[in-house]
Amino acid sequence: MYKVRTYNQISVKGLERFPRQSYEVGSDIGHPDAFLLRSQKLQGVEVPASLVAAARAGAGVNNIPVADYSKQGIVVFNTPGANANAVKELVMAGMLLATRGILPGMAYVQSLTHLTDAAEMSALLEKEKAPFAGGEIKGKTLGIVGLGAIGSMVAEMALAMGMKVVGFDPALSIDAAWRLSNEVTRMENLATLLARSDYVSLHVPAMDATRHLISADALAGIKPGAVLLNFARETIVDSAAVQRSLDAGRLGRYVCDFPEPAMLGHAKVIAMPHIGASTEESEENCAVMAANQLMDYLEHGNITNSVNFPAVRMERTPGATRITFSNDNVAGVLGQVLSVLAERQVNVIDMMNKSRGELAYNVIDIDGVADPGVIATIERLAHVIRVRVV
Repeated sequence: MYKVRTYNQISVKGLERFPRQSYEVGSDIGHPDAFLLRSQKLQGVEVPASLVAAARAGAGVNNIPVADYSKQGIVVFNTPGANANAVKELVMAGMLLATRGILPGMAYVQSLTHLTDAAEMSALLEKEKAPFAGGEIKGKTLGIVGLGAIGSMVAEMALAMGMKVVGFDPALSIDAAWRLSNEVTRMENLATLLARSDYVSLHVPAMDATRHLISADALAGIKPGAVLLNFARETIVDSAAVQRSLDAGRLGRYVCDFPEPAMLGHAKVIAMPHIGASTEESEENCAVMAANQLMDYLEHGNITNSVNFPAVRMERTPGATRITFSNDNVAGVLGQVLSVLAERQVNVIDMMNKSRGELAYNVIDIDGVADPGVIATIERLAHVIRVRVV
């Protein structure tokens, strides 16, 4: 029986993925094999010795101590792309809110409670509507920083709306490149993108390399009057620099999903309450994907969408026993494990070895049953982090 401890409110559709006959799932599960969570901060939370995986139903994993988990051989999963459509649609809403006088216009209408005559109200609105007219996004240039699952969908949407799209992503993967329309013009650097874009939408992860990516220096070269949209993470933007740029008239508007006290009430800021992925469909998609990834790992040792371990998938050999192990990515570890198996006359049917940074992960299918003594010997080998029989 596998045990999964949940944090936060996980979509029922995700929880229903776990077969009741082989999984125990709940918020008070003891000795869990896995954590399933959304925004719960795990820093400082005791790590059970039984824990082998943690899945975040969402893209960001800054609420999980990934480095600490890696040292213990705990695979951390996220769900990239599962909430992409929800974020994409909110980006479009943000661009329209920043371009047309929708919010001030609506506020003005709601202020007319003293009027009781419909004809009088209609005449007044016709007279006073000019300040709320705004412009159109068709024909404007959208610069997308980060062309992954969300960024590529935003690009496709913008092209469909008649916009020109330029993009910058120094870490663009092959899969992301295939998803990207050939109508998107790749920029060589951030400065060039900022100088050309009427709108700039950020879609990069929060990490040391992206902290304050949008800095005072970057904003000094942004196209005058441009709209900056941040539906990625708050740390990507230097909010104090953004406010200075808005006040100086360089940056036209700032639309974000991460309000800060200093920006409240600013006429050029449109702040939303962190609702980028908060749709029913998005939460369901994230929960289902996270559950599927956990089950595939717990039952078969396969890894998909991990942020700390390599992607590994190997079909199971009928009748075989599967051993998986993680280790420090140094030379000779796999050879030592294979030597242990050979010395005990254990026949290896199939195997796969992959590495990612300082970690390596291995899947080995063997004939017969895995002898506990063999597993214990492998666990004692230098640089082996964790061994599982699945």
